[in-house]
Amino acid sequence: MTCNPSWAELKKELQPHEEAQNRPDLIARIFKAKLGSLRDDLLKKHVLGHVAAYVYVIEFQKRGLPHVHFLLIMKNESKIINPDNYDDFVAAEIPAESENPHLRKMVLKHMIHGPCGPLNATSPCVIKSSGCKSHYPKQFCSASIHGSDSYPIYRRRDTGEMVKVRGHMIDNRWVVPYNAHLLAKYDCHTNVEICSTVKAVKYLYKYIYKGHDRISFQINDVQST
Repeated sequence: MTCNPSWAELKKELQPHEEAQNRPDLIARIFKAKLGSLRDDLLKKHVLGHVAAYVYVIEFQKRGLPHVHFLLIMKNESKIINPDNYDDFVAAEIPAESENPHLRKMVLKHMIHGPCGPLNATSPCVIKSSGCKSHYPKQFCSASIHGSDSYPIYRRRDTGEMVKVRGHMIDNRWVVPYNAHLLAKYDCHTNVEICSTVKAVKYLYKYIYKGHDRISFQINDVQST
């Protein structure tokens, strides 16, 4: 979950001349309150099922906005191991306007990747030799299935609908997986993924404990001759 600098709770505390990034005190306090609510949803209200154990880490982006990575280990009765159950918790499609206009607005606002690649070659996620590092746009898929690389391939049906986002026409192939309840409630980028193999879990533990960005350097005293 990533902090939204346009949260109403944040904007109402800003002076007319202020921008969110100039008030790290407000950002930190409001994000902490949202995080506390998210913890209650996950651990006490069991939005994603009953949790046996969990670990999370908060990171601050270079522009100063915090985000949190949660890894949930579910109890046996709540483990999501069958692709038939993936759609009960994770979606990767743009909702129809007639079904849920609020959720549709949240998806288009927070959960569209890029666009990048053929639509925007200058996007920071584009690696010249291999394209988008997150492999967008994804392929259309009529039903959620296990992926060959141990990550699920979520349902992304080809409905024929195209929506303009950030100046480009996109479809379901550009949607970042989300949980409808959490996205609609928190009004911010909230990426939810299912990991049901050892390969995926190993990577996630490594990612959460990787620590902050660091660099090694050396200063040499070069004397002129």
